[in-house]
Amino acid sequence: MWLREEILKAIWHAFTALDVDHRGKVSKSQLKVLSHNLCTVMKIPIDPVTLEEHFKDDDKGPLSNQGYMPYLKRFILDKVQEDFDVREIDRMCWTLCYKKNIFTKHLLISDNHAFKVWCIFNFLSEEKYPLVILTEEIEYFLRKLTEAMASRWSEEKFAGYKLRLNTKNFLTVWELIELVGMSYFSRTTDRQTLSMGINEVYMELILDVLKQGYMMKKGHKRKNWTERWFVLRPASLSYYVCEDLEEMKGDIILDQSCCVENLLDKDGKKCLFIIKCTDKSFEISVSDKKKKQEWMQAIQTCIQLLRLGQSSPHHEARLRRRELRQRQHVEEEDLAERMKQLQAVNESKQRQLEAMRMKMEEAAAEAALEEQRRKKSQLELQDRYRLDLEREKMVRQQMEEQVAQKSSELEQYLQRVRELEEMYHWLEEALDDERKAKQDEEAMRKLQGRLLEEEATKRAELEQIHLEQQRALSQTEEEKQELMAEQLVKEKELQAATLQLERLEREREGALEQYEEVSRKLVRASNKTKTWKDKVAKHEGLVRLIQPGHKGPQHMTNWGPASFTDTELELRKQIWQESKNKGAQAQ
Repeated sequence: MWLREEILKAIWHAFTALDVDHRGKVSKSQLKVLSHNLCTVMKIPIDPVTLEEHFKDDDKGPLSNQGYMPYLKRFILDKVQEDFDVREIDRMCWTLCYKKNIFTKHLLISDNHAFKVWCIFNFLSEEKYPLVILTEEIEYFLRKLTEAMASRWSEEKFAGYKLRLNTKNFLTVWELIELVGMSYFSRTTDRQTLSMGINEVYMELILDVLKQGYMMKKGHKRKNWTERWFVLRPASLSYYVCEDLEEMKGDIILDQSCCVENLLDKDGKKCLFIIKCTDKSFEISVSDKKKKQEWMQAIQTCIQLLRLGQSSPHHEARLRRRELRQRQHVEEEDLAERMKQLQAVNESKQRQLEAMRMKMEEAAAEAALEEQRRKKSQLELQDRYRLDLEREKMVRQQMEEQVAQKSSELEQYLQRVRELEEMYHWLEEALDDERKAKQDEEAMRKLQGRLLEEEATKRAELEQIHLEQQRALSQTEEEKQELMAEQLVKEKELQAATLQLERLEREREGALEQYEEVSRKLVRASNKTKTWKDKVAKHEGLVRLIQPGHKGPQHMTNWGPASFTDTELELRKQIWQESKNKGAQAQ
């Protein structure tokens, strides 16, 4: 299941890169090429008929009605087998998206190390789209990177960075690459140290390399000890000639039946332990006891995970962190619900306190009236006692009993008054708590007002950006009008050149006609002069002086034997040949 999710994350990056307008739509031709490349890399047989049917260049068919996701799940992801290299998928999707989103020239990392950070982001990101990485996973990755670079983690610096993020508790992949490339959380600016740290975290999280290093291994045939570079993965312990991992000499397959045991020193070797498998046992020697304990514990952990049927420990740790975040989210929701219930109960208590306060006020008013009546009755009694003192001396005992009874009633009344005073003080404390709650509520309102002001500021900035985009669009429209004007000028120049070409064509035709007329005249002139030339030649033959000839064979011409010498005859041939060539060129 996790393999399918990792592939989907990489494909999402490629799809987003092809979505130039950010409308969630990509042309069918691009999706067709993407699907073909995915099938090729994942070694899935390609059905040309189905491919052409889904990617027709029209608005009909299943791809137009249902989108790309159903085709991707049914014809690609459902046919995935684990016999291909997932890193090739990552590399292909990275090639499609990274040039459009980030430039690594100003960063301390190369394109290759940016790709590794991209893979780590896909591993740690949430399985929700668009893909983001939460601050908890960012802290986990940066702690791993800082530890790999042998640097000290700064808790205060990361806390300040989280405060700068404000309410945004996540980063996109390109923001994460820039954060790592700027080396914000590391004290070193050495490219090599940062690159080595990224490589180590990449090998641990992505390639499942749990531990690696040099150890001595005892051979099975020659029984000699050879130093090898060992790489521990969840289900195997591979050993190579050296740490470049180019030449693997063997692979120890770990399963549930394997075990790791300590060995006593022998053959001049110390810090020995043995890995017992089903068919073979491997004796290993390390340089010190600390490394021996680390290697034995790491291998034993892998075996325990295999016995429990668990996959890579980093996958399990990622799942546990996600489950913990989900539980925290549920607890936060429960806490919010309880807070609402407590607030409702508090409001109910306040209403009850208000009712009790009103009752206390009524009781206090009644007590005041009772006190007034008591004082009035006492005055009346005193007047009556003075007037009837002598007359009531005989009934003093009866009156004293009445006074004692009144005193007890007064004591009860005073006790009730004290209880009412205590209740009044309790109500005053409740009112103080209510005032404090109102002050806290006012503070929350002020905080909300400040947040609203910040939101208004952000909105003003967005409106300013919108205005700048509008100005840029208007400037683009002006440039378009200038280009149209230049196009009109060029079209006019083209028409003028066409007219001039037509005029030159007519002039050429006239020149050809003149040339043909001149040629005809030359033919007639040559015909007229031919007879004259014959006559002149004949006369020249008649008046030629008789000279002694040479003994060679004589040439016979129309003018008789020995009319021309070889030199003269050769010269006449050259003249005739030149005139013939000129006539052919003129034609």
